[in-house]
Amino acid sequence: MRQYEPDGLSPAQKAAIRRSFTSGRAALTRRSLLRASAGGALAVGGLGALSACGIPAAGKTEGGVSADDHSADEKRIAFSNWTEYMDVDDSGRHRPSLDAFTKRTGIKVAYTEDINDNNEFFGKIQPQLAAGQETGRDLMVLTDWLAARLIRLGWVQKLDPAHLPHAYANLSSQFRNPDWDPGRAYSYPWTGISVVIAYNKKAMDGVEVKSVSDLLDNPKLKGRVGFLTEMRDTVGMVLLDMGKDPARFTDDDYDAAIARLQKGVDRGQIRRFTGNDYTSDLTKGDFAACLAWAGDVVQLKADSPDVDFLIPDSGYMTSSDNLVIPNKARHKTNAERLIDYYYEPGPAAQLAAYINYVCPVDGVRAELAKIDPDAADNPLILPDKAMQAKSHPFRSLSAKEETAYEAKFAKLTGA
Repeated sequence: MRQYEPDGLSPAQKAAIRRSFTSGRAALTRRSLLRASAGGALAVGGLGALSACGIPAAGKTEGGVSADDHSADEKRIAFSNWTEYMDVDDSGRHRPSLDAFTKRTGIKVAYTEDINDNNEFFGKIQPQLAAGQETGRDLMVLTDWLAARLIRLGWVQKLDPAHLPHAYANLSSQFRNPDWDPGRAYSYPWTGISVVIAYNKKAMDGVEVKSVSDLLDNPKLKGRVGFLTEMRDTVGMVLLDMGKDPARFTDDDYDAAIARLQKGVDRGQIRRFTGNDYTSDLTKGDFAACLAWAGDVVQLKADSPDVDFLIPDSGYMTSSDNLVIPNKARHKTNAERLIDYYYEPGPAAQLAAYINYVCPVDGVRAELAKIDPDAADNPLILPDKAMQAKSHPFRSLSAKEETAYEAKFAKLTGA
């Protein structure tokens, strides 16, 4: 399982700290923790592991399980999110977009950044959800694979479209129909996460990189290339380079992608597989080029003139973090109002300007330009239609596939 080890601060982490130093917290870059356990105990055990713990692996309840909705008489929401995933003012004491929501609606938001790891958080909410009890939360932000699992288990509620007019109208086309939640019946994305090729112009020393093949095959880059420890992102980018669709690949396609990577390991082409710590390798020039998460690249480019990125012609991988309402939430309607609020251009722009990941909301450019013109012109935050067309998701995996694929990838990376 990939774990984050803070053995020194990357430029991206320093940028995050500068952004929030007045709050008294040492902020981490979002991708350092975002999908920390996709290859961990829950993923390897799959749904079979859930059954072994006495949790039903099947038998989804259509629409989830609602409780009496107290939204009208209890003007509040309990909202669980990841660290550094909400805008904060210069004092570090206020969250402007949430404060504006409360001022407009009278609904107070008990906002908690208590998600540090997908599996760890699942462990917090699993007993209540499995027992059909409320979690004490009305809204949660979960990475796509875990959101998909809760939907399959019937542990999140179906959303009411009547309460989501802005969300329905403004959701970007590239996020509208994931195979794990077609039409977004149970979830809406909080932000998108894109995988690109990042490079250090000085370390490249005139070598040109345009594709994943260049990373794997160019002898001038031997020992100076990095790939990610996130299986879906690394294998997905290799599948695209092979002309395969990560949303429709076969077992043989997966094995071929692993074999390509294994050759890169055996020849010493790949220096190492990394989590978020690639940021240090890249800025120092130990990596000439590597796979990278776009939100980090935005911050790195701001700190280092040598860092840049490219989108391969074959395309790039995109995943998402997603807003879901757990079963038995007491304030479902209030939670839906908050989801819809963040799909209005103004609040969406305010959020995007702070967190620097892909904004899933169409029509925010003008509002974002008022706050941060550079962010409004950054395709890593607001992808244009051409870039959106190159975006590809990794398909949902069965429990059997997930166990087998993660085991093969762990063997490759030495995890």
